[in-house]
Parts: sequence; structure tokens; C-alpha cells
Amino acid sequence: MDSTLARVLVVDLSQHRAWVEEWPELFQTRLGGTGVGIELLEKLCPPGLDPLAPEAPVVFVVGPLTALFPLASKTVAMFKSPQTGNLGESHCGGRSAVALRLAGFGALVLVGRSQVPVYVAIHGEKVHFRDARTLWGMSSSVTVGRILREVEPGSGYRTILRIGPAGENRCAYAGVIAETYRHFGRLGLGAVFGSKNLKALVISGKRAIPIPAKAAYQALYRTLHEQAVKSGAMKKYHDLGTAQNVAPLNEMGALPVRNLRVQRYPEEPAFSGERLAQGFLGRRLACTGCPVACIHLAALREPHPLEPYFYKTTFVSYDHEPLYALGSMVGMTNAPGVLRLIDAVEHMGLDAISCGVALAWATEAFERGLVREKDTGGLRPRWGEEETYAAMVKKIAHRDGEFYDLLAQGVDKAAARYGGEEFALAFGSLEMPGYHTGPGAYLTYLSGSRHSHLDSAGYALDQEALNRGMAPDPEAWAQRLFQEEAWRQVLSSLVICFFARGLYTPPTVQQALATLGSEWTTAALTQLGEDILRRKYAFKVREGFRMAGLRIPTRIAELPTPHGAVDPDWLRRGLRVMEQLLAHAPG
Repeated sequence: MDSTLARVLVVDLSQHRAWVEEWPELFQTRLGGTGVGIELLEKLCPPGLDPLAPEAPVVFVVGPLTALFPLASKTVAMFKSPQTGNLGESHCGGRSAVALRLAGFGALVLVGRSQVPVYVAIHGEKVHFRDARTLWGMSSSVTVGRILREVEPGSGYRTILRIGPAGENRCAYAGVIAETYRHFGRLGLGAVFGSKNLKALVISGKRAIPIPAKAAYQALYRTLHEQAVKSGAMKKYHDLGTAQNVAPLNEMGALPVRNLRVQRYPEEPAFSGERLAQGFLGRRLACTGCPVACIHLAALREPHPLEPYFYKTTFVSYDHEPLYALGSMVGMTNAPGVLRLIDAVEHMGLDAISCGVALAWATEAFERGLVREKDTGGLRPRWGEEETYAAMVKKIAHRDGEFYDLLAQGVDKAAARYGGEEFALAFGSLEMPGYHTGPGAYLTYLSGSRHSHLDSAGYALDQEALNRGMAPDPEAWAQRLFQEEAWRQVLSSLVICFFARGLYTPPTVQQALATLGSEWTTAALTQLGEDILRRKYAFKVREGFRMAGLRIPTRIAELPTPHGAVDPDWLRRGLRVMEQLLAHAPG
């Protein structure tokens, strides 16, 4: 396997210096991505460390298939989350993975805190610390990216990661934006950047990657490329993207609307994937190394308020999660309003899911009198009122007063102060994704290592059960979800986009690794996935996480799913089984 993959670049922001460490055994036994990331995080992050302390590490890792195979396009970031206080893990596409790999590194570690705002530019072996005081406070991630594209060398295989005001102000769910339309979105990586006075990170490289078995590699690449282009799943992601989920979820009564007070709109939402494609779709983009192009940009064309016949066109990236969180969750009814609200969140650099759920909780809390105008700074949140929500987004990003300071830390913190915990829709202190499909989804949100719908895809198990007439069984379902999440650790160690999980089966993964001179059996890969998952769980427990202490919001049991009402006792039984599966000592 390529020896440069084992090179770890360590950047010390306190001292403005960088050096390279070699970790060949780690990459040989853990592949890369999540497998290497959790090992480095355990080693570099002392127990109990404040997530925003200067010593808190950020670990970026790619994998052996990066820059070589289709859809091996993600970078894994691991850190201690300021939102949950335990494991922070986020995945991002764009050009981030290829840029890091071609710069000659398998991983990048950030430690320390700069005395003044900086951005770090990594061009191959050269690391530069640039003064970013003139960039600090900029509200537009687009502007920051445009400036850095002009002043930094490199193109094509160059990534620009940056934060907005939310990250600078250390909002717990601030994200890091890549290439304008991709994100390290969840769990607060942007806040960690802000705590380090790091405005942006630029990475470029030109290295070549040696391939031992070229003929076998080329044959497998062509097969995977053709399968990716022609498969039904990839056609879905290309044509409409995950926005295609909005209409069917609404139809089946599984789309959270108005803080999950109802589970559908009377008619297909104006911001469904189909309607956005018909009226707004302007471009499709792809991550580097991906033939699918699942990134959908809406062209939002609006008249200038003062000049006649003059229009401003804004491109807004959309997919299911921001459409849910900043659309249905806050009761929006028109597509332009949803797109403008997504754009406002992007400019501030907040995670769309957490921000939308926070706005929804705040709206209901205001309706119930738990929160008053003196708390909201004179704003009166109402369902579907885009301008009020946009003003609230800015206040959250700037932590403007006690109410917004708490809301910037997540709905758990805000509800603990103002009340309304029964309708504060967070799981493991992370706001819920956009699937009210049944017990499988909620078991994933509660037990998944990232509390993400992508951990073990319980929503898919809910759908399978409906199609096959399966009765939900907490013990059996916990087993299924554990196995699914364990295999996803292998994919995220390679690092494969989860959209391609159907292509990268165990035999295919073995073939791909063999072309690079690395031999793995199915049993060894399976064991690796389980071990990584258990290591992640052990890290969370080390930092205070307890499965038995998870809060289950009352609201999710009040509104039927396609499976009927969610039973909290059913979820508790499933959690006990999951805890037993996760608690085995990792190898």
C-alpha cells in the first residue's frame, strides 16, 4: 500500500509550526478514515478535556481508496464535540479527501490555539500560517472562499475549508464549509476551529499514487464506475438527490412538520425534490472522483429592491436534511422562503439540521409562553415566518443574549433552562434528522455512535419492515442495526460515500484492497468494523456518555409513525441490547 498514506501531518497552531509523523502499522491494521481517526483521537485527547481547550485535537483522515476509486470521496473528521461532550465525528466530500491524499498525507492533526486569527495553507510539504484578521467576522463563506482562491496557489485538487461567524463565536453546532456546498456539518467542528482562532484551512497537492496491480485495478475501476452510473440508486441521487425523499415521506406520514406536531402536509410540499427540480434546479455538482453528481443547486432569482429589471441569482445547495429542518420542521410553505432560509444558515456557518430543530423548538416554546419577547430580542417566531427565522439565525450565530446563547448550544440546553423538554427533539444531545418512520429510526438516533440517521439507517429498516410485513422486535432490530453500523465503519475507514454502500460489498472491498497490495478476508473486515464501533463507544463512555441515561422526548410517542405509535419501553429494550453488543472490550 502507498507509503504516503501512513504520513500524518501535525499542525501546532500555538507555535505556528508543523511536522510529519509516520504511522505505517496503524494504517495497515485500521485502513484509514474512522479506524485510524478513533485511534488518534484516543491517543491525543486526554480524558475529560474541554472540547474547546487549545489542547483539544482535530483529526482529519482519508483512506487507501481515496483518489483511486469511484465515490471514495469523503474525509473523516474526528474531535471532541462541544455539543455532546463526547465523540465528534463528521464526514465531508468535495475536494477535501483528494487534496489531502495528493498533498502526501493520510491524516492531518490540528492542535493548539493561535494568538490571532489565522488560516493555514498546506501545499504539499509546505505549511504556511497566514494572518486572517481581515477575514474574521465575514458572514459569507462564499466570500472567504473566493478570496482564498485568488491568493492561494493550486487548483483542481485544492480544498478550502472555512468557518462563518457561528464558528468564530463557538456555537456548539457550527460547521465547517468546504467548496461552498459541502460541509463537516454536525457536532460542532466549526466551534472547535473558532476556539483555535482558525478561520480556514487550504490544502493542495500534486503527488501520484502508485498502484501495484494496474491491470486488476483498471478492470475493477471500470466495473465500479459503470455500476455507479447505471444503478437505480445512483440515478435517484443524480436526478433529484435526497430531496426526492420529501414527497414520499410526506405521503406516508413520516415527515416531521412544525416540530413534529404533525407528520405531513395536506398536499405535496412546495419544496419537494420534484418541485424544486421543475422550478429551481440550476446546476448539479459532484465531489472529486464521483461520477454521480448528487449535489443539487437551486437558482434563486429575485428582483433587486431598488433597480427595475435587475435580478440577483443565488445558488443554494439543497438536499433532504436542510429541506426538512428549515422547511417542514418550521412550517414553511413556499420554496423560495425555504431556499432563502437555507442560504441564511449557510452564511452564518451553522449546521442546518440542528439550527432548524432549534428554531422549531423556540417557536413552540414561544407559543406556549415558556419563552417571551424579552428573551427573543423582540422577535415573535411563528410557523413559516421566514424573515423572523432569518433574524433569529443571525442572533444564534452571534449568541446575542441569554436565550440565543443557550439556543446556540442546542435544544437540550435551551429546554433545560426554559422548559419544554418533552418537545425538545434531540437524541444524545444532537437534534433529530428528518425521518419519523418508526422505531428503527429512533433506535438509530439514540444508539448510533454519531446519533445520525446514517449510523445504522434505522429508517431503512422501518421501510423494509413495512414492505415485508415484519413485526418490530427490539432484540432482533438492535442486532441488525449493530451489524449495519459495524460494516459502515469499514466503509468510512476506506473512506467510501455511504451512497455507494451497495457497490462496495465485502468481496468488492477485498478486490479493491488487493489491487493496492493489501490482503483482507471478509471475517477480518467484519471484525475490524465491530472493533472500530466499540472503540468509538468506549471513547463516548470515557467522556461521560451513558446509554441508560438517554432522554427520549415525549413528542415522538404522541404522533403515529407508519408503524403506529413509538413505544419508549420498546426503545429502552432495544437500547439495552445495543449496549450489551457495544460493551464488549475492543480488540
